[in-house]
Amino acid sequence: MTKAIRVYEAGGPEVLTWEDVDVPAPGAGEALVRQTAAGLNFIDTYQRSGLYPMTLPAIMGNEGAGVVEAVGEGVTEVQPGDRVAYHSAPGAYAEQRIVPAWLLAKLPDGISDQQGASMMLKGGTAQYLLRQIYEVKAGDTIVIHAAAGGVGLIACQWAKHLGATVIGTVGSDEKAALAKAHGCDHPIVYTREDFTARVRELTDGKGVPVVYDSVGKDTFMGSLDCLQPRGLMVTFGNASGPPDPLNVLALSQKGSLFLTRPTLGHYTPDHAAVVKVANDLFDVVSSGAVKIEINQTYALKDAAQAHRDLESRKTTGSTVFTI
Repeated sequence: MTKAIRVYEAGGPEVLTWEDVDVPAPGAGEALVRQTAAGLNFIDTYQRSGLYPMTLPAIMGNEGAGVVEAVGEGVTEVQPGDRVAYHSAPGAYAEQRIVPAWLLAKLPDGISDQQGASMMLKGGTAQYLLRQIYEVKAGDTIVIHAAAGGVGLIACQWAKHLGATVIGTVGSDEKAALAKAHGCDHPIVYTREDFTARVRELTDGKGVPVVYDSVGKDTFMGSLDCLQPRGLMVTFGNASGPPDPLNVLALSQKGSLFLTRPTLGHYTPDHAAVVKVANDLFDVVSSGAVKIEINQTYALKDAAQAHRDLESRKTTGSTVFTI
């Protein structure tokens, strides 16, 4: 028996229950991982609330790190004793668990377990946003919403490292200072300032080639108005709720815009892609170009409080459950 956070029905943080669970032996293609840390992400709250439906009952969490204890038949990606981390494998809020081996990336010596658990999903998201969906290059000016959040702090640093000018939106002066310290050239407190007008001012009316928006409803239409003709709107989260339905004619009226709603899983469909994204991330972290800010830690049994703090915007950077 091991302990895990399980949900039996969709709802608020109160539906998260700390209980004993059975962990089977690894089957073909699987690894048994003794976890040392798990990451907290906004997608966890979407799944818990029912916005992203799960088959229930379910163990929560999508990102973690630990040590491989055993492997099943045919596993070549990892072996017992390997330090590993992963993302996009539901069931991370557990002391011990089974993970498909192809999802595991080996942690280099310079990356701690807590760093690994806190950055695989957020850092992997930053990688596909900046290096795959739109390849940010020196001289670009880009917009990153929620610039002081988990993905935001990583993406701001990474984009700055690539030579971009970064415009970021945040919800307070404290978060503006945090974003600025992590590569955001122009933090905008959108709760009191029209971010669209400010972006237009900063770009001499031209707009930007890409907007990365994880806020959703509150920023979506304003984000479209930040784009230059043929610009790309990347909506990858719904912190304020899902955007209202869009009349697609608006995309042509606003400049023949492009719109995508990606997920990390579609950009890491096999082990080779998982390793490529992870190694890109490990390289920028190991070099010091990107610092992983673990600003909050909770015991795993306190997951409900962690969810409350995340949803009330009390957290910054990455949050880790210690196991």
